[in-house]
Amino acid sequence: MTDTPIIEALGLHTHLGTSHILHGVSLKVGRGEAVCLLGRNGMGKTTTLRTMLGLTAPSQGEIRVHGRAMTGAPPHAIVRQGIALVPEGRGVFPNLTVRENLIMAARPGVDGRCDWTFERVMATFPRLSMRLENLGNQLSGGEQQMVTIGRALMTNPDLIILDEATEGLAPLIRKEIWAVIRTIRDAGIATLVVDKNVKDLLALCDRALVMVKGRIVLDGPTAELAADEDGLMRHLSL
Repeated sequence: MTDTPIIEALGLHTHLGTSHILHGVSLKVGRGEAVCLLGRNGMGKTTTLRTMLGLTAPSQGEIRVHGRAMTGAPPHAIVRQGIALVPEGRGVFPNLTVRENLIMAARPGVDGRCDWTFERVMATFPRLSMRLENLGNQLSGGEQQMVTIGRALMTNPDLIILDEATEGLAPLIRKEIWAVIRTIRDAGIATLVVDKNVKDLLALCDRALVMVKGRIVLDGPTAELAADEDGLMRHLSL
């Protein structure tokens, strides 16, 4: 892992209307690192991701990508630096087929890598190979999530950000998605994951951050946080 993070937030404050959502949030993800952002509902996790990706403008603070200041940059300029988002709600195009949803995103990575081809995505999600001509709105929730993750992989990113990747999915499908995220991590792609399945995240990631009311209150190796049962109970109500 290089010293320069892939993405870094420094002292972010974000307002939505008159509500002050983020209060000085600082967060970074290094190359090949797996990081999870934990917190109860309404604590500011999704707003943090949206602010880092330029989808929501910060009122104060700085965003850097590969060491370059990107505060105020449009989202497409940020993701073109090797970042892919698997959004909450999946974002599958309902009027495109599975094949079209995947192919429309395909491009080399910022260093020209083409490791994640259509064929590799099919091998990772064999279930999708039987659904290639189905439209996005003809898929189950789990299949839609597979399409969304596959689409992100076909941009050959340095970092994938996953917002509630297993929300609303059946237990067997959740297990399958966690296995794929583990495969992504093992392939050297950095991950920043938000999810409610705390035990799965602590088993998967290198480092965890806990957010309470728009502030990061815990930040450390997952092994340390997993051992701090009192802290997790206090902040996450486990």
